[in-house]
Amino acid sequence: MTIDRGHGSPYDRGRADSYYGRPPRPHWYPNGTGNQPLITDLTPEQLDDYHRGFNDNTREGNFKDWGGDE
Repeated sequence: MTIDRGHGSPYDRGRADSYYGRPPRPHWYPNGTGNQPLITDLTPEQLDDYHRGFNDNTREGNFKDWGGDE
């Protein structure tokens, strides 16, 4: 099975939500991130991809450095 990791894909959006410290909110953009439509009614496979992206990023510990206290 191949996972679509393209810009705006469920996997990509899961990674981005984790990276920015947002809670999981499954969604994707078929026309690329930020380009309508925003899809929130995901198929079971798309939900799996979203959560895989979120969990992969969380496991890797790749989070946005917001600056602040050193």
